[in-house]
Amino acid sequence: MNLVTPDTGLLFWMVVIFGIVFFLLAKFGFPIITDMVDKRSAKIAQSLKDADTIKAQMAQWKDEQSKMLEETRREQTQMIREATETKARIIADAKAEAKSQADAMIANAKLQIEAEKESALRDVRKEIALLSVQVAEKVLRHELDDSGSQRAFIESLVDEASEARLGS
Repeated sequence: MNLVTPDTGLLFWMVVIFGIVFFLLAKFGFPIITDMVDKRSAKIAQSLKDADTIKAQMAQWKDEQSKMLEETRREQTQMIREATETKARIIADAKAEAKSQADAMIANAKLQIEAEKESALRDVRKEIALLSVQVAEKVLRHELDDSGSQRAFIESLVDEASEARLGS
């Protein structure tokens, strides 16, 4: 047996065995292998399709996220502006209320001062009237110490009273 050139009998049996193995593989093995390869390529294709879908969703979510961030910033700016306006309005209201209260207190104080002034003037007038009566009483006592002066003074008062009655 020559190693480089095989014998025809050996060659025949090698072809027959190869044919049987090829037939068995073609009948039973290749369909399973090709089915597995087809399933695998379908699975890979589906995975690529899913990856593209996920990539598109991620891009869409990123767009939505950027829109939401922009809207949130806009709302935040508006809320800050409204808070600033509310703060300014509250401060203005508080200032106006404080000014009106101060004006009312000043007006009330002026009224109290005026009332105290009137009361003091009344008290002074009363005191002056009392002092005047006391001075007049002392002067009349001094002048009317004698009974003749008293009679003359009483007669003059009666005359004045009667003239005042007649004149009216």
